[in-house]
Amino acid sequence: MAAKIKKGDTVVVLTGRDKGKSGEVIQVLPTDGKALVRGINMVRRHQKQTQTQEAGIVSKEAPIHMSNIALADPKDGKATRVGFKVQDDGTKVRVAKRSGDLIDG
Repeated sequence: MAAKIKKGDTVVVLTGRDKGKSGEVIQVLPTDGKALVRGINMVRRHQKQTQTQEAGIVSKEAPIHMSNIALADPKDGKATRVGFKVQDDGTKVRVAKRSGDLIDG
């Protein structure tokens, strides 16, 4: 099955403590069905000192389940479902179901 959410997409959080917030996808973890979104699901972790990093408490993003995020519509920024369309030249593109706009290309 084709990927509906990819790295670099803008997504909206549907449920959880960050509901309504939007951010950019940093990384997709397809085996776990999760994604890392910039500024969403922030957790604080204790960091051991290394040669490059100092010790202390660090805030970083934790993975969020794909079912809890939806792609932001390119037209109005609200959550939308994703469909697929094959163009005349044979390329398969993602389409926002809400507005009908092309997401990529």
